[in-house]
This record gives sequence, structure tokens and C-alpha cells, in this order.
Amino acid sequence: MLAPVSAVVLCGKIQPLGAKGHSSGIAKVVTEGPWQITRVGLVGDAQGDLKHHGGPEKAVHHYPHDHYEVWRGEIGTHPLLDKPGAFGENISTTGWTEQSVHIGDIVRLGSALLQVSQGRQPCWKLNVRFGRDDVASRTQSSGRTGWYYRVLKEGTAEPADQLSLVERPRPKWPLSRLVTLLYRDKDLYAELEEMAGIPELANSWRTLAARRVQARVTEDWTTRLNEPSR
Repeated sequence: MLAPVSAVVLCGKIQPLGAKGHSSGIAKVVTEGPWQITRVGLVGDAQGDLKHHGGPEKAVHHYPHDHYEVWRGEIGTHPLLDKPGAFGENISTTGWTEQSVHIGDIVRLGSALLQVSQGRQPCWKLNVRFGRDDVASRTQSSGRTGWYYRVLKEGTAEPADQLSLVERPRPKWPLSRLVTLLYRDKDLYAELEEMAGIPELANSWRTLAARRVQARVTEDWTTRLNEPSR
């Protein structure tokens, strides 16, 4: 089970990203508490593309700081890796990863209750942010994706509050299993069908799994992983 961990909380405003000036809220910075957590995320945080980011099922993004050292080993030193926020996360912790966090986990932060709703589907904005054309694909293939929470109970958190596990309804479904099914072992259709039936999983991921089972074809990731030409 998950031991309580201290959390760094980050928020970001919409800003131009990269040479083409894409509208994005990916540049998150550490913020001082207390933090107000609503159904659609942290007060003071913003997303530039509400079609693909944010909303009730992706209200808060959590990325393990545990992965930063691994990234340095893969891509070398990078100023973004010197502090939390490199991957646009709202919550940064050490001790929780995709192997130990499960879909549907209910966790407490202050008076707020959050539930793990899905993993992250990395997009090309990570490439632009890092100035490399492979960060999104590496994030996906490595399984170091981070995850999203829905907010079950709005509340307020203080800097001294720890993130703690309250309930685990899906003990057989660590996030690493979901990520493996979607991005690595992509044709395990019986498991994908089981995945599509997990009620705590975000509807978009349940639909994705069901469609792949029906079509027997993995969806095309090209548009998501590569910066548009304009």
C-alpha cells in the first residue's frame, strides 16, 4: 500500500509555448499554500487547450519526481529537470509511481478527496517544452507518464498536509498495467476488454480500450506525438 508523501503543488498560467507561440499552460511553477482544489482543478491553474487538457476527469496532474534522475540519464542535463514542473504537473512527489499507484485510488490532500482517473497521454507540447522531438514518445514508451485525478470532494490543502491513500478499489490494476496495455502490449484484447469495464477509469480511456478491442487495430498516435506544422 502507499505510504503518505509530502507534495509540492504547482500552477501555471496560459503562455506562448515555443517558436510558434502555441497557447499552453504547461509551464507550472511551485505555489505557496493554502491551495483550493475544485472539481476542475486548482484555483489559479489554467490549460491552454481545454479539448485535450483539464476538465473534471483530468482536474489535477501528478508526475513523480522519482523519474527526473532517470530522465537525466537518458537525455542529459536540462534546466527543466532542476526543479519540479518540467512535465506540466500540478503535484510532484517522491515515493509514488505508476507501479505503486492504482486506477481508482482515492487519496486525501488536506480536506479534498481525489481519485486516480487515468494515466497521461503525452503530447507534442512536451517536445516543444524540452526543445527535443522525442520527449513525448519517450514518455509514452517508458511508461513514465504520470496520472490524473478527478476531484470527489472539493477542499483546501495546506503545505504541511501529506497526500495519503484512503481507499483502493482496484488492487489488480496499477497504472503501469494500463500503460503497458495501451502503449506496449497493444493487442492483449481480453485484458483491454476488462480494462474497458473498469468503472473508475475515465470514460475516454474506457472508450479507447473498447474501440481497439472492436477494431483489432491500434489507433494512430502521430498527430498527438508530433508538433503540428503550423
